[in-house]
Amino acid sequence: MFNIVKKELEWGHDTLTLETGKIARQADGCVVATYGETSVMAAVTYAKAPKPGQDFFPLTVHYNEKYYAAGKIPGGFFKREARPTEKETLTSRLIDRPIRPLFVEGFKNEVLVICTVLSHDLENDPDVVAMIAASAALTISGAPFMGPIAGARVGFVDGEYVLNPSVDDMQGLKNDPEQRLDLVVAGTKDAVMMVESEAYELSEAEMLGAVKFGHEQMQPVIDLIVSLAEDAAKEPFDFQAPDYSALYEAVRSAGEGRMRDAYAITDKQERTSAVSAAKEAIRAELAEEQLEDPNLGTALKKLESSVLRGDVVKNGKRIDGRALDTVRPIVSEVGLLPRTHGSALFTRGETQGLVVTTLGTGDDEQFIDALHGNFKSNFLLHYNFPPYSVGEVGRFGPPGRREIGHGKLAWRALQAVLPSATDFPYTIRLVSEITESNGSSSMATVCGASLSMMDAGVPLKAPVAGVAMGLVLESDGEYAVLTDILGDEDHLGDMDFKVAGTEDGITSLQMDIKVAGITPEIMETALAQAKAGRVHILDEMSKALTEGRSEFSAHAPRIETMQIPTDKIREVIGSGGKVIREIVETSGAKVDINDDGVIKIASANGEAIQKAYDMIHSIVAEPEEGKVYKGKVVKIVDFGAFVNFFGKRDGLVHVSQIENKRLNHPSDVLKEGQEVWVKLLGFDDRGKVRLAMKMVDQETGEESVKEEAE
Repeated sequence: MFNIVKKELEWGHDTLTLETGKIARQADGCVVATYGETSVMAAVTYAKAPKPGQDFFPLTVHYNEKYYAAGKIPGGFFKREARPTEKETLTSRLIDRPIRPLFVEGFKNEVLVICTVLSHDLENDPDVVAMIAASAALTISGAPFMGPIAGARVGFVDGEYVLNPSVDDMQGLKNDPEQRLDLVVAGTKDAVMMVESEAYELSEAEMLGAVKFGHEQMQPVIDLIVSLAEDAAKEPFDFQAPDYSALYEAVRSAGEGRMRDAYAITDKQERTSAVSAAKEAIRAELAEEQLEDPNLGTALKKLESSVLRGDVVKNGKRIDGRALDTVRPIVSEVGLLPRTHGSALFTRGETQGLVVTTLGTGDDEQFIDALHGNFKSNFLLHYNFPPYSVGEVGRFGPPGRREIGHGKLAWRALQAVLPSATDFPYTIRLVSEITESNGSSSMATVCGASLSMMDAGVPLKAPVAGVAMGLVLESDGEYAVLTDILGDEDHLGDMDFKVAGTEDGITSLQMDIKVAGITPEIMETALAQAKAGRVHILDEMSKALTEGRSEFSAHAPRIETMQIPTDKIREVIGSGGKVIREIVETSGAKVDINDDGVIKIASANGEAIQKAYDMIHSIVAEPEEGKVYKGKVVKIVDFGAFVNFFGKRDGLVHVSQIENKRLNHPSDVLKEGQEVWVKLLGFDDRGKVRLAMKMVDQETGEESVKEEAE
C-alpha cells in the first residue's frame, strides 16, 4: 500500500531523517523531515499549466505551527489556530526567498508549498527543518526546480561557530552575553542563496565566517536530499521555457533608445512616468499578434534590465548619477511631534521614515504564545508601508507579509544596543511610518528608530544605522556592488543585501539572491562597502543626536524599580490582591510585581511613585532598633497603648513610656486613631515589640530626650 523511502543522517548533535511515500500521497511531492524529535511535513503541489495571460510566477509558501506539536492547546477564546502568527509569517518568507530564484526561467505555473509542524521537541527550531522538508518535497515533485537547497542555523560562542544551537539559546540571545549570533543561511551545493541574522556587534570577518560555516555544514543535507530523489523522485514535468527571442528583438529595436532616455532621468516620479511612456510607445509599434503574446511583459522587463545593468557594469553609471559606493543625501530630524515620547524623521534621498517611540510599563509588554512556551516581549517595532509612500493607490489595511518581515529585520538590528530591563525597566514600542520610498525603507526604519529612541531618552549602547547593497552580476563574471540601492536597482538587480550595525560591528544581516548564488569574494566586497556606507550614515545621523537625552518627555511615564525578598511578595499583594489594590488607589501609581520579587512602580507623577515606594517599603522592610517612626494608636489597655507604626506591624507603648510623668491611665493623653511618634526600643524575650513616646517630640518627630545609659 505504501512505497516508503527513508533516508537519514547524523547531522550536528541529532539525527536528520527524510521520509516520503506514506503521507499525503496525492500531493506532487510530500516529505516529512525529522530532526531530533522535531518533525515538519512539507507538501508541494503545482498547476500543470499557467493561467492565460499571467506574466509572473505565482509561488506561495505557507508555514504553519500546530499547537498539538508541543502538546499544547491554543490560547484565546476559540482554541483553534487562526491567522498566522508573526513567527509563521517570517518562516514562510524564510523558505520562499531561497527557493523562488531556483525555478526554471519562464515557469509561471502556480506552485503551493505547505509546511506543517507536526512535532516540536522544544530544542530544535522547526524553521530550518521546514526549509529542508520543502526543498526535498520540491526536488522529488517533478517541478522544474533547480535545487535542492538546504538550510542551517549558526550560533557563535567564545569565538567558535555552533551548528543548530537550541531554541532556548537563541531565545535568550539578548540576556546571554556568550551567545552573540542567530543566523540562518540557505544555499545550493555551490552557492549561498539567503541569509537572515540577528547579531551582537560582530565584525565583517566574523559574519562572513558564519555564512561560510553554515554553507559548509549544510552540504551533507543536500547530498541526503539528492539520495532521496534518486529513489523517490517523480518524472520531471515536461516544461520548455518559451522562446520569446524574436519578440524581445522587436521590443528592443522599437524602444531601446526611449528606455535609455527614460532611465537617464534622476527624479523617481518623472522617471517612472517616462518608463511607462516608453513602454506605451513600444506597444504602439508592435503587431497585434505580438501584443497578445503572454511573454510581452517579460520582454519589456528584460529590456529595462539590460539598459540599467549594462550601464552599471560597463560604465559605473547608476540611474541617479551616483558613484557605485555613494550614499544619497541624508537629513535627520528629531523631536518633531510635541505629545509623543520620542520622534524622528529620517530622509535618505527619496526614502523617508517617520519613527515614533512610546514608553510603557510592564502592563504594556506583549504576551507571546509560542510552541516552545509563553513569554513576554518589552520591545516592539511595527512597520507600515502605505500606498502613498510610492505615489500609488492600492490596498490599505492590516500589515502584510512584507511589512511584518521588514519590521522584524529592523527589530533584529536594534536588539543588540538596547539597555537591559534592569537598567531601563520600560516597554518600548516603535512605529515606523514610511512616508516616501525609493529603496530600502527597512534600513531607513533602523536609522529613524535609533534616533527616535534617543530622542525619547532610551540609553542605547550605541546608535545603529543600516544600508542596502545591490549587485549586478553579468554572465561573463563581471560584477558591480552598489551602495544604498534604489527601488529600480533592487527590482532589476541580482541581490538585496541589507547590513545594519554600529560603528563597532554588525547587528543584523539579510541577504537575498536572485541568481544562483554569489561567491565569497563578492560577499566580502559587499560587506566592506556596506561598512563604509554605514559609518557615513552614522556620521550624518550624529548631526541630529549622538546619545539618549537625559530628560524624558513630560508625557512619558517614570518607572522606579525595587527588589523585595520573594517570601514578601504575598504580603505586598495581600489576600485576593487587597493590599496592592490599596497601594495603587492610594498612591495613584501603577505597580507591577514579577515572580523574582522585582517591583516596577510607574507614574508620570514623581510624588505618586514615592508614595507607592514608601508603602511597599513599610510592608517588606524590617523596623530598625533605635529609629523613630510615625504610627497610629489602634488599641488602649490599662497597661499601655498598642501602636501600628510600621506597615501592618503593631507594638506596645507601656504606660511608663508615654510621658515623662506618672499617668493614671493611658487614655488620659491618648485616644484610638491618634497619630503619634514612637521610638523602637527593641524586642522582649518573646519577640514582642517595645515602643516609647516620652523621648520623642510629638510635634516634630525628633528625639528631645536621650535615654540615659544604663
